[in-house]
Amino acid sequence: MALLKEITSAEALREVNASLDSLADNDSMDAAIAASEGIARLEAIRFRALGRLSRHRDGSSSVVQEVAFALSVVDGHAAGLVSTAEALTTRLPRTLGLLDQGKVGGYGAMKVATATAWLSDEDARAVDAVLEDRIPDRNSDQIRKAANHAAMMADRDGASRRAERNRGGRRVTVRQGDTGVASIEVEDGPAEKVAAAYTRIDREARALRADGETRTLDQLRADVALDLLLGGQGGKSERSEVFLYMDLNTYLGLNDDPAEMAGHGHIPASLAREIASGANTVLRRIITDPLSGQVLDLGRDRYRPTAGLDEFVRVRDRECRRPGCHRVAQACDLDHSLPWQHGGHTSDTELIDLCRRDHRLKDEPGWNYQLASDGTLTITTPTGQRFDSTPPPLHEPRDEAPPF
Repeated sequence: MALLKEITSAEALREVNASLDSLADNDSMDAAIAASEGIARLEAIRFRALGRLSRHRDGSSSVVQEVAFALSVVDGHAAGLVSTAEALTTRLPRTLGLLDQGKVGGYGAMKVATATAWLSDEDARAVDAVLEDRIPDRNSDQIRKAANHAAMMADRDGASRRAERNRGGRRVTVRQGDTGVASIEVEDGPAEKVAAAYTRIDREARALRADGETRTLDQLRADVALDLLLGGQGGKSERSEVFLYMDLNTYLGLNDDPAEMAGHGHIPASLAREIASGANTVLRRIITDPLSGQVLDLGRDRYRPTAGLDEFVRVRDRECRRPGCHRVAQACDLDHSLPWQHGGHTSDTELIDLCRRDHRLKDEPGWNYQLASDGTLTITTPTGQRFDSTPPPLHEPRDEAPPF
């Protein structure tokens, strides 16, 4: 690995970057192409390393979470990297060879792995051989189409079963965006239902537009879709529950510090005040430690009664405590950082929020979770890497407590 570190060292890269300023246009393009080919070769090394790790662990599902930690990628991407690594190093050797030659990038290789995942090893190798001459220097969409076609030709009966299985894997996902926006998607829904749903959304949006709405059709489709999901008829606001963390001074308009929405992240003060001033909004008081900003207690002056310790831990943690996971605490399991059977206690100093998947991961061999008195959760992976997770303070820590 010493040679690899030398090739990618900061000093070597600085020398290359310095030489780029003097290149003509053609040479600049050649440099970009050469860099892409080099990246593909490095990705081949990464896939081989991940494939070796997965085989050494007998394909344990916890490898995905460990890779997500180590490479600082989201879980879905980590799962794609691991599954592609397993396929390339066993069933798709020729596609891996194209990576070595710089003729296919890592993203294209993932498309091949996905398209052939349902095939037998024998059929996958046959498709791999067919694609060797078809996918070099093609973009990822071209590779996807070529790989899907070759896979269907290799096992036509299996393709029908795959379509049925894919439809059985339908799910809804949420992707958080920036500054107060997010996306919700129905993945792998039945094509005819998706088409019918879009037709209804579009029809409702166009009817509102014809009645004088000034919003664009794109805005109207989005608003109608969300309103329909929330139980309305489309085109009008519906009530929903979100957890918004905002300083009192921000709410009163005395400052414009960003607020935070659980599961999403920070949003501008103006948007937070707009959400907080809704007709059905329920506000509550949360007491924090002035020096650390951490939650100490939940105020009891609230429209609805509290649920005690369960609610306290969820409000404190906001999201799943595994670094990189943003499932809101209200949709997580409460778990003991020290297992109950090993002497753990049901108290705010030992309870943490973990989504169901990470709850199960915690019990995998080699994983260790330790919760410090200040609320910092330290996770140690099977390879000995350590990652810390601390609930974000509700306000910036202050130098000293205010006088009373």
